[in-house]
Amino acid sequence: MKPTPGLRRQFIQSLAVMALSIIFIAVFGSYVFYAIASAYMPGSISETWIPSRVEMIWIGCTIATALAMSVFVAIRLSRRLITPLNSVAHSLREVAQGNLTARAPLDEQATGETAQLVRDFNVMAERLQSMTREREFWNAAIAHELRTPVTILRGRLQGLAEGVFDPSDELFEGLLRQVEGLNRLIEDLRVLSLRDSGHLDIQRTKVRLADELSVVLRAFAEPLAAKGFHLHDELDADLLVECDALRIRQALMALLENALRHADPCNLRVRLEQIGKDCQLSVEDDGPGIDSELTSEIFEAFSRGDPSRSRKSGGSGLGLAVVKAIAEAHDGHATCRASGMGSSFIISWPARTRVAQR
Repeated sequence: MKPTPGLRRQFIQSLAVMALSIIFIAVFGSYVFYAIASAYMPGSISETWIPSRVEMIWIGCTIATALAMSVFVAIRLSRRLITPLNSVAHSLREVAQGNLTARAPLDEQATGETAQLVRDFNVMAERLQSMTREREFWNAAIAHELRTPVTILRGRLQGLAEGVFDPSDELFEGLLRQVEGLNRLIEDLRVLSLRDSGHLDIQRTKVRLADELSVVLRAFAEPLAAKGFHLHDELDADLLVECDALRIRQALMALLENALRHADPCNLRVRLEQIGKDCQLSVEDDGPGIDSELTSEIFEAFSRGDPSRSRKSGGSGLGLAVVKAIAEAHDGHATCRASGMGSSFIISWPARTRVAQR
């Protein structure tokens, strides 16, 4: 496609053509007029500084032609400049009044910067509408996730206050679990908010990451065993990894909690290894698998691999989004891929590693 000239070039070209045309009509036309008048109407040429009637008609025709050309050029330029600007201004007023569906129509005559302005405005309006929809979805999703634990806490505490429930260790442990769940939800939301604002800072240090991750695996050993999982860890204990150990532990906890809620009781393999110049941490289960079409979306907030999954499995829908945020904060990425009948969740990041000396 031939590139459209910019507005400055169009203005220069249009005004130059208009000026040259008027000069041509005034100069060349005068020669033609006087040549014809001298040949056929010699008495019509004035011999004084006052123009004759015929000369006045010629002057009037020249002025009218010049005005017509000026009006034509002005209308042509205004259609390319004023019309798109008015369209954008009208749509801006609509957006300011809350109509986020307003779009500026692109006139066929609009070219150059004005056409680009209309396109950029429409893209901006589309993104604003999309962000508003996402914000509304987030508000509804967060309210939904908070409602259940808050309702349970309120009911249990009210029951204790009214004597409906007798104080017991089991009751207090249940309340504590609800509080811990709320705390995890708040922390997940904080991490994602920091990621979106570009303030998710990490503190990279050289650590023996296998030792750090072993602490998490020991903490999850009992809950995993109670659900029927057989945990197998393959952690390279000789690697000193440059990373934020606290955040990597947080990511592993999210992956293990995801397996607890959604994977069938099976063998669960946790690996830490160096592949090329990347450090890779993976959690692999034996099923059920995830549809390949959903693997690209599963790390988005409030996204679940199986839309029909019952809510009884629990979870806020934020865990894998937090894993992705932590991986990206380390200049890495998070992926999900099929592994036999199950799935493998992997986070990898560039890490200067070396073998630890024992």
